[in-house]
Amino acid sequence: MSQSFDDISAQLKGRHRRTKRLKFMSMGALALAATFLVVFIGDMIMRGYPAFQQAELHVPVTYSEQSQEIPLAAVEEDVRDLVSRGWLRQLPRDMAADASLMGQTIERWVIADDQVDQYLKGHKSHLKPRQTAVLDRMVENGTAELKFNVNFFTTGDSKLPEYAGIWSAAMGTILTLLVTLAFAFPVGVLTAVYLEEFAPDNRFTQAIEVNINNLAAVPSILFGLLGLAIFINFFGMPRSSPLVGGLTLGLMTLPVIIITTRSALRSVPDTIRQAAFGVGCSRWQVVRDHVLPLSLPGILTGSIIGLAQAMGETAPLIIVGMVAFIPDAPTAITQAATVLPAQIFTWAGEPEQAYVERTAAGILVLLSVLIFLNAAAVMLRKKFERRW
Repeated sequence: MSQSFDDISAQLKGRHRRTKRLKFMSMGALALAATFLVVFIGDMIMRGYPAFQQAELHVPVTYSEQSQEIPLAAVEEDVRDLVSRGWLRQLPRDMAADASLMGQTIERWVIADDQVDQYLKGHKSHLKPRQTAVLDRMVENGTAELKFNVNFFTTGDSKLPEYAGIWSAAMGTILTLLVTLAFAFPVGVLTAVYLEEFAPDNRFTQAIEVNINNLAAVPSILFGLLGLAIFINFFGMPRSSPLVGGLTLGLMTLPVIIITTRSALRSVPDTIRQAAFGVGCSRWQVVRDHVLPLSLPGILTGSIIGLAQAMGETAPLIIVGMVAFIPDAPTAITQAATVLPAQIFTWAGEPEQAYVERTAAGILVLLSVLIFLNAAAVMLRKKFERRW
């Protein structure tokens, strides 16, 4: 049955309306996602920015035998409870390291207690009226200020909020990721090369491929249970160490590296392989000299993204004991360590406002590193990508 011109026009108008509706819905979804992202990052910046500042007091410090035995005697009585206990505990070690300090009184900036820090930042504090009066006078005189918090980047975890930092967690993260990279990258790439270039197409290899694809969707906490059973209970490796954490994350990252590597190998045209075979190359020479170099940008991009994903994982590391109080940075992969996500998880459970700030600041540092890694992967792909 033939349609009139008016019927066809009405159908076309309906299609255009549906197209516009779909376009606006897609734009709305994108705007909603962008709004969530902006709100999340904005909230983290507002909460975390105060952690990058720390209150310090400019007070006279007396270095004497009495101060060495009783550090509280090193500062005047009215500011004793305003100075950090951590700084006072460190005083005898400073005097032992530098004997020339003995007998001197030096005016210097010292770390303030976390309650002083919160008061100067305009947050709720538990200071007494006498302490706030002294502190207000010091602020007017310019002897109490907020300065850049160097300790946040140079110290490890601490029970004193003003001394809690990310250094030990950052070192633990670096060692863990090095172990992950050393284990997952060669194993993942070689597995992908075998499956893509050498393995026969039969049911056995098809079953392996299906299981590798399924492993990429397995919850990460199951890899933690696997790491606990194999590396700690069976092989007896040290618990809470970057060695165990790195190998566990390596198991979790392997499917990602294998899948991305296979995709990169498939992107190399068969004509290149055929040309290499045509001049007498063996299959190994074809893979080594032609296929792998051409697919390397895709392999590196997938590996970097896999490592970035592993860096943000917490659940498998909780299972292998990497959520612990670790004040000192590890120097070997067999020492007890923690990682940035686990450190953030620990601080998130503390009630003090100073730890809330450090939790948000730690998230900002972690996000910055993840964005940097993903940007590096994109730049690497853009720079070395070849279109066939």
